[in-house]
Amino acid sequence: MARRCEICGRGPQVGNKVSHSHILTKRRWLPNLQVVRANVGGTTKRIRVCTRCLKAGKVTRAV
Repeated sequence: MARRCEICGRGPQVGNKVSHSHILTKRRWLPNLQVVRANVGGTTKRIRVCTRCLKAGKVTRAV
């Protein structure tokens, strides 16, 4: 299962970890995904949504 938001498509980003001596090693930043029960197309589904989309109100949560 991919670490992607099903609303906006946000996924992992890659970059470098920089030590004090400036040695660069690869690292990943993962999005803050939450599994949420949401209304999708009139039915209730469990989807993975980033907290940005939750806060912005792009998801209608099922009760």
